Order: sequence, then C-alpha cells, then structure tokens
Amino acid sequence: MPRARKSASAKVAKQPARTKAAPRKRKSALSAYDEKRDFDRTSEPSASAGATGEGPLTFVVQKHDATALHYDVRLEWDGVLKSWPVPRGPSLDPAQKRLAVMTEDHPLDYASFEGVIPKGEYGGGEVIVWDHGTYSPDEAGVLSFGDRDEAEQRMRDGLVAGKLSVQFRGHKLKGSWTLVKTSQSENSWLLIKHQDAAVDTERELIDEGASVISGLTVEDLRAGLLPDRSRATTPVRIVELPGVRRTRLPKKPEAMLATATNEAFTSADWLFEPKLDGIRVLASVEDGEVVLRSRSGRAITDQYPSLVEALAGQPAHSLLLDGEIVALDGQGRPSFEVLQRRMNLLGTHDIAHAESSVPVIFFAFDLLHLDGYDLRYVPLQHRKQMLLRSVLPTSRVQVVDHIETDGEVAFEAVKQLGFEGLVAKRRESTYEAGKRSRNWLKIKAKLTDEFVVCGFTTGNGARAATFGSLVLGTRIDGDQLVHAGQVGGGFDDRTLDQLRTRLGKVTRKTSPLSGELPPEVAGATWVRPNTVVEVEFAQWTGEGHLRAPVFLRVRDDKDAKDVRRAEVSAPPATSAEVSTARAESPNAGGGPDDLASEIASVLDQLDGGTKMLKLAVGGSQINLTNLDKVMWPKIRGQRALTKRDLISYFAKVAPVLLPQLRDRPLTLTRYPNGIEGDYFYQKHYADAPSFVEPVEVHADGRDQQFMLCNNLETLLWLGQVADLALHTSLARVNPEPDGRAHSTDFTGSKEAIEASLLNYPDFVLFDLDPYIYSGREGAGEEPELNRKAYRKTVAVAQWLKELLDAASLSSFVKTSGATGLHIYVPVLRDFDYSVIRSIAETLGGFLVRAHPRDVTMEWSIPKRAGKIFFDANQNARVKNLASAYSPRAKPGAPVSMPLRWDELDEVYPTDFTILSAPARIAEVGDLWADILDAKHDIEALIDSA
Repeated sequence: MPRARKSASAKVAKQPARTKAAPRKRKSALSAYDEKRDFDRTSEPSASAGATGEGPLTFVVQKHDATALHYDVRLEWDGVLKSWPVPRGPSLDPAQKRLAVMTEDHPLDYASFEGVIPKGEYGGGEVIVWDHGTYSPDEAGVLSFGDRDEAEQRMRDGLVAGKLSVQFRGHKLKGSWTLVKTSQSENSWLLIKHQDAAVDTERELIDEGASVISGLTVEDLRAGLLPDRSRATTPVRIVELPGVRRTRLPKKPEAMLATATNEAFTSADWLFEPKLDGIRVLASVEDGEVVLRSRSGRAITDQYPSLVEALAGQPAHSLLLDGEIVALDGQGRPSFEVLQRRMNLLGTHDIAHAESSVPVIFFAFDLLHLDGYDLRYVPLQHRKQMLLRSVLPTSRVQVVDHIETDGEVAFEAVKQLGFEGLVAKRRESTYEAGKRSRNWLKIKAKLTDEFVVCGFTTGNGARAATFGSLVLGTRIDGDQLVHAGQVGGGFDDRTLDQLRTRLGKVTRKTSPLSGELPPEVAGATWVRPNTVVEVEFAQWTGEGHLRAPVFLRVRDDKDAKDVRRAEVSAPPATSAEVSTARAESPNAGGGPDDLASEIASVLDQLDGGTKMLKLAVGGSQINLTNLDKVMWPKIRGQRALTKRDLISYFAKVAPVLLPQLRDRPLTLTRYPNGIEGDYFYQKHYADAPSFVEPVEVHADGRDQQFMLCNNLETLLWLGQVADLALHTSLARVNPEPDGRAHSTDFTGSKEAIEASLLNYPDFVLFDLDPYIYSGREGAGEEPELNRKAYRKTVAVAQWLKELLDAASLSSFVKTSGATGLHIYVPVLRDFDYSVIRSIAETLGGFLVRAHPRDVTMEWSIPKRAGKIFFDANQNARVKNLASAYSPRAKPGAPVSMPLRWDELDEVYPTDFTILSAPARIAEVGDLWADILDAKHDIEALIDSA
C-alpha cells in the first residue's frame, strides 16, 4: 500500500527528467470539446478558462448511457479534465484489465454535470456522477496530496511515459490504480487495479449504480427524474468547503463531547450513529507519522502498534480523525470488557501479546483535518462526506456508518444489535473542540454515567475482606465533588479483590466530598478521588442520588477531573414535526404487510360469485350490490367488465393508487349504469360512510363537504358507487413536509381558500391533447384515439422533456387514459396556482414558437386541428385530473398509466386496462412511488440560473 512520506521530492528527483508542459491556452485545449456541442441545446457546461486551484487534484467518474453504456474516468490537471471512457467500467479485481480510450479534454465544471444530453447531440443520453473525489500520483509509493504543483508535474510526466499510477480517494474508487497505454491505437489504454487493501474480487463495482451527488440512477433519469440543482452538495474541492481554513495540523487536538438526552427522536436536521463501546481517540497522521491521543489528551500511541501501522498507510499528507478504538466480542459486537484486557499496557512484550490475542479496530466517525486544511468549522454533513471519501477502509481502520433522519428506528435497531445506544448530531453543526455541546446528543440504551470513587464501606460475610459498596461522587457546578450515592451490586470476586487492593493504596483520612453526607457512609474508608467507574442506574432521586445503581467497570481511560453529572437535554422540537409527517404517510395505521393481507381477504370475498355482498374490510362492512352489472361493454378481444371487475382492480392496485389519492379532495364521476348510460359529477357528499375522511372546503359560494380517499375502505366504496374515474386536485390538505407556511383553514370565504394549502399545488402539470383526427369521428366530435395522433403527442412530450431537462426539472409522464399524455413536474409548495400556470404557459410558449406547425395553445377548437393542444389551464384549483392508475370511462376500461420516458415510443394507451394494469405494475413497480420526494425549489433554480 502506498504511504505518505515527509517529502516526495527526493523520490521524484530519481525519476526521468521532467517534461515541461508545452505552453498553450486552455481555450485551445478545450476547442475539440466545444466544437462537438451545441450549447443552445445541451445543458453541458461550455469551455471555461479553467483554474490552477488549490488543494489535492480531483477526479470524477460519470456513468454515461449514450450509444452504449460506459464510464467516463476524468482526472484533473493543468486546468482541464483528462478523459478516458471505460466501456465495461472499473473493477476492483487486479486480474480484470479494462479498456480505456482517451478522448478530448473536458472543462472542470463538467465534474458536477448530471442530466440528459438531448438526442442528436454528441454523447446524447443520460449522465450521472457515479463517483468523485481527490487523487494523487502514487508511482513508487509516493503521494503528493500536499503539493499540487508536484502532483501535476508527475501526471504530465506519466502521460508522456504512457503510464499513470494514481491513488483514488472516492466513494467507490479507492486505493491505487494504473492507466497503461497500449500499442493497439493512439488513444488506447488499460485501467487496472493495483494490489492493496482496496482490492475486492467479490464486489462488482458497476452494480453500485447510484450517483454520489444526487442518489439517482441512469434508470431514474430515463424515467424523468432529474437532479435538483438547488440542493446543496458537498464540494469535491476541499478549498470550496464552507468554513474550511488552511492551517497546520493541531499539535494537541481536543475532542467535542455530547450531551445526554432522555429519548430517541426523528428529525431531518440530524444524523444518527451507533454509540460504540470503546476508547475515544483523536488520531493524527502527518507524512506517515501517527499520534493517538485519548479524550483527556494523553498519548497512547505506543499501546496500539497495529493501529499506528494501519493509520500510517492512509492516503493523505495530513489527517486528523475522531473515533473510537474498539475490541469485538465473540458475536462481533464492540465490548469494553474485552478491550480492558489490553488497556494501559506498557511493556513491549505485553503489548505484542495483546496485539494477537485482543485485536482492535479504529472506527472513525469524524474528519477534522485533511492535507493542510482545518475542517472543524465545516458543517458536519460535509465532514461526513469528506470522511467517507478520504479514508481507505482496512481490517484495522473503518468508518462509522451514519443513518439519515429516522432516529427512533435507528435507536431500536442499535439496541437489538447490542450497542450502547445512539449519538445524534446536527447536520449543520461545526466541531466544538473541548466543549460539551447540545449539537451532539447521546441516547443510551441503558442509563449509565461515570463517577469518581471517593471511598468504600466495610463489607460483611463473604465481602468482609473486600468492601460492601463504593462511595461515589460527581461534580455539578465547579470542581467540588458531591455525594452521588453508593454502588454495591455488579461486582464479581476478581473485581472486588482488584478494587480493594487498588483503593487500599490511596486511602486518606478525610472525605473528598463537599456538603453533608448521609449516615450510611459515616464509617467509610476515604480514598484519593482518582479512580473512575461506570455505573448503570434506574434514575436520579430528588436528593441527587442514584436509584438502583449497578457497577459496570473501571474507566481508566477517563480522567477523574473531567467527571461531571451528565446534563440531560430535551430532544429537539423538530422531532414532533417529522413524527407527525410519518404518522400521516399513506400506510399510516398499518404497514405494507397489513395492507396486503386486507387486499387478499377482499379478493377472496369478491371471488364468491354472488351479486350482493357485505364486504368486510378494515373493521368495517361495505354493502356491495349489483356486482355483475356491466360497466364497460364487450369490445373486440375483451369481455364485458363489471362492477366486480372495477372493485377487484381497486383492491389489486391499492398499494400504488392510494398514495396518489391521499389528502387530495376528490371529484367523483359516477356511471350507475356503465359508460353507455347517464353519468354525473359529484364533488360534495354529505352522507358518506364513517370510514370516509371528510374535509370542509369553501366552494361555489359556500362551505361544503368534500371527500378524501385515504384508506382501502373508501377506495372500494368508490367502486360500489360506480366512480369510474378518480379525479383529484393537484393540491393536498396535508401541510407536511413543505406546506407549513400556508393556512389549513379551507372555509369561510374565497379569500380563505386562496390563502390556504389548497391553492398551492404539488405539481406543474402539462396536459397534451391531440387534435389530429382519424376520419371516423362524427360531426362536432372530439378526436378519437389513433396512432398518428399518439405518435405526434409523444414527439411533443419529448420536445417538452428536452426543455425540462435543460432546466434540471424532473418530469413524470403518464397516459391520460384517453388520447393524450400528462406530464407532471413536482415542485415545493411555494407558489400558488397563478404562478404555476404561468410557468406552464411560458414553457408552452417556447414549444409553440419552436414547433408552430405541431403545437398550439389556441382555445378555438377549429384552430387546433392537426396539432397537439398544450393546455396550461389545467393548473387551476377548480380543475380536476384523472389520477395516476385511475380507470377511465372509455371503451375497454383504459387506465391512466405512469410510464418511463424511454418506453413512450414502444407502448400505446390501450395497452393498459383494468385487466392488464396489475400485471404491468407487478413487473415494473410503482414508477411514481417517489414523485413527491423529487420536488424542486423553483425559486432556488431561478436564482441559480
């Protein structure tokens, strides 16, 4: 494994004479890049002047699905990104030599590019940042992370020599790799993994398909999901981190300490880590020299030679890690008892023996300094990303995984795994060296704390030769010790003997405790207060004493001067907000397994064949009647479909349909006698069953009761009343998580409803309706579905997607269930319908001007003939649109079906009916499952443009 040295200069001097870079303008270096691209069509960055930059050199690997899927490995030097597409992707197996074809230089800004390059453009297709980080040349085991100029010169020399050996520090690419030029062609190279700790012949890197920036996959981009440009990400360049400072490695770093809290909580503002049962250590590495310091600042470097060796091999010029030294028990769990066997050893022979008998691991959970830059003032969320990128995991050095958002679930998980508890850390917090902070909160599975032994009482019976209990002290204010109680349980015979011997050497005549003492310690033997023990207890009494204490262990790693009664802080108030949001999720009141069980029961009951049925579901009964009534008559190739078929469809697709309906006021479209009979719309329903959730809304000049479909019972009841199309609002009544700024009062006046959540939609909607006639329509009839019209609608949708891609807006497409297509762009609820409609109109105007013969926004129906009507006015509070997965009252029972963008040319709306849709959903999954997680901050996008 390459190791840093105090200076790379001597090693580099032994290499062949350096090749000076030919003087050239960076613009000319990127002219080939510019000439291949039309920047009016593609959102790729244009060539820029570049920059010399500071800090380590950067790299990026972009997964790119163009004419063929490949991985673009790009290395920064001389102000550009040198690029090698690798068709089969990198491999961690040194036996796998992967072809890499050197191509034109790319601008530095390309390193963060993710999105869709339009078809017809050079490299047209989807691009994600598959990995990124920093790198150094590492030929002959020498690193140059601390000297950018030296690193660039070494890369120039390697390029001329036809061999580049580099050390990657990324999320996926770690360790030493080489690019070797071949004789096959001028630009032909091979990418090969070197033998080191990062080799893994079992792990297939290319199976890890998600972007390290956005978390999206190429498949997500194909489906219409795009990275959110307004989302803050961790810069690759260390100098661009907020709060970073260029300084020397601190000589005597101090640890940040956590405050206790009494319960687990959930919050999007916090990260959560398992609390490890070990020794807190700050590990400094500089040019291969390692220093380990305990929390108290004591150097313990010599006691852990295997850790020193492992840390010395970390790929960095300088490094400061915060973490825990841990020993594992037989079940692979951190065990302080096991670790105690090798703590405080000083003899060389004893340490050598412990190295083999009690191996230890350093678990890093924070990165405080890297390559000459102080990160302590950088927000935690960025330090975490830098830590994951920078540390090379080995058998002796590991990184502590953290959990996002859901602390309550995490707490239950760590308890079941036998960990001490959880540490919650505020995402935006800086590192408060030497302080106990409320920005770090520890939640213990058991209530424990450290105490100072101030004396011991006389034992009786079997304990006559040792002691009865330890007299404990702690500090509340200042430096004075106060009595905390006595602990007499939890000792085995060996511990009793060891403690009695130890305490017998430090006796004193007077008590070290301040204040009045209880009678039960009047005859105690007092000792010097320099021994720290950890005690588990039930609670503190009102007098400040421990209730039901049990001895756990001696803590020689803790300084008695630092012992203070743990301050207990209340959990953050934000936990309640997140818990409320979670409680109101689509599956609230029962998980997926409960819903699946209910659906299976419903389908069994419907299979009985009777025309009338008291359907038992969710603790309620629904009276089903006329189950064999035909709702959709027979057509060629398909039997007539009945109310039973409709209700069965609703049951089968409930897991994907209910989340689309939830919290959105419904407009029913009822066909009591099927699609060939009369029908009527119904928005208000005053006498709905008790399981239907109502919402009072001001409409048509008065307050009226609307319905919400928030449970399976309501959905099935809608089938009973022959609601053949589920029309929903684009807005929801639930304020979580992005609507808390708006009123939830929907009654009283038009002004109240306009100020409320129901005037702030979740989406910008684009409704495309073809006015291309088949020739079979009667006079005055709307165009019927035909393939020519559908193909043109698809083309317009794809043109629209190019506009949305260029604006980095995620888009989701579905069939309308009739003749057209619906495109949804999820947005934060910051703007009302009037603004959302204006956005749709603006984009529609672009399309009309670009394709005037194919797209229209005309309201005159005759003027729409032969074109696709772009309807922006569906973005209105009083409009309703068929929900995703909703049936339609059209021949054949078509369904409004979510699609992947890449399948638009391959499918036809009639492919999806209430008979075929369940199998389709089972095959491709719910393509709109995460649609509300893909929201864009429109205001931030405008500001960043």
